[in-house]
Amino acid sequence: MTLPNIYIKGDRIIWIVVLLLSLISILAVYTSSGKLAYARHDGNTEHFLVKQIVLVLSGLSLMYVTHLANYKIFSRIGQIALVVAVPLLILTLFTGEVNNASRWLSIPVFDITFQTSDLAKLALILFLARQLSRKQEQVKSFKEGFLPLMVPIGTVCVLILPANFSTAAILFATSMVLLYIGRVSLKYIGALIGSALLIFALFITIALTVKLPGRIGTWQNRIESFMDKDSEGNYQPEKAKMAIASGGITGLGIGHSEQRNFLPQSESDFIYAIIIEEGGLIVGGFVMLLYMILLLRVVRMVKYSPQTYATFLAVGCCLLIMFQAMINMAVAVNLFPVTGQTLPLVSMGGSSMWFTSISIGIILCVSKYCTPDNTQTADAE
Repeated sequence: MTLPNIYIKGDRIIWIVVLLLSLISILAVYTSSGKLAYARHDGNTEHFLVKQIVLVLSGLSLMYVTHLANYKIFSRIGQIALVVAVPLLILTLFTGEVNNASRWLSIPVFDITFQTSDLAKLALILFLARQLSRKQEQVKSFKEGFLPLMVPIGTVCVLILPANFSTAAILFATSMVLLYIGRVSLKYIGALIGSALLIFALFITIALTVKLPGRIGTWQNRIESFMDKDSEGNYQPEKAKMAIASGGITGLGIGHSEQRNFLPQSESDFIYAIIIEEGGLIVGGFVMLLYMILLLRVVRMVKYSPQTYATFLAVGCCLLIMFQAMINMAVAVNLFPVTGQTLPLVSMGGSSMWFTSISIGIILCVSKYCTPDNTQTADAE
């Protein structure tokens, strides 16, 4: 009797990177969730261990199923997903709230919450990849090439912005890189980036001079705390720096973190600081290296991409992950203000883990077709 063929396909190095990050995630979440366990489950840390294992396994399952598909199917899925995501973002602005932030929607029957911006990010990248590949002949035209791309980018980013500025910024930056790769006129991209920077500078000025309500007030407090190193609002960054400093080169050892008992969000936003405290700069550097390997493998494989659509698809998904990882690690070492971005594939989470897994599944799906024998041809339908 022969066993069914269940061997994985796609880039094997990326699979190894994913599995290593998954193992690190399970260990890191288990060792860093003690404070949360005592607050919510009477000190039962095994609850979060089991939960994270389930999330990791479900994420790997989504990744596996996704990577078996033909990448061209995501051209149609991107259209549908964007049509679904925009109304959900609007609904989230008015009804979604978890931890005083309008970012999540609840699914009552299953008692599950998911972050609608995770769906919107992926949907926009799939849509942009399709449009850029289809409009290569008109891409230099403002009316026919640039404007049809900017409408969905502006709509999604603006809808995400009120609840999650950092996510909107990551998505905007990823979109700009895709436009550049897609040969959109630099003067259009430059004008758009200049306008965005002007708006951002205006926002900073207002946030530092006027007390504003809601999430804008939260952004104001974070910016003030970041600029004023003696502010009480720097509690999280200071504890994160203490964790990194105490970790040194080799770390305190797995399960021996001291700051996990004092650092809020140690299992999510600041998990990188706990990783360094327990594993030292050696393990912290290794985690960073894994993300860099992922980026390098994607850059290498798209050289042999069979279509420009496949290139935009893989690069867009990869950049979303890389930008989020870079910001999370920068916050941990106090190079950025606190943003609320998790470490992809590592931090404790639900929808973030799933949509990141789907993104990597898409990258692996594209990698199946990237061989030296392929040449780029006309694209997605």
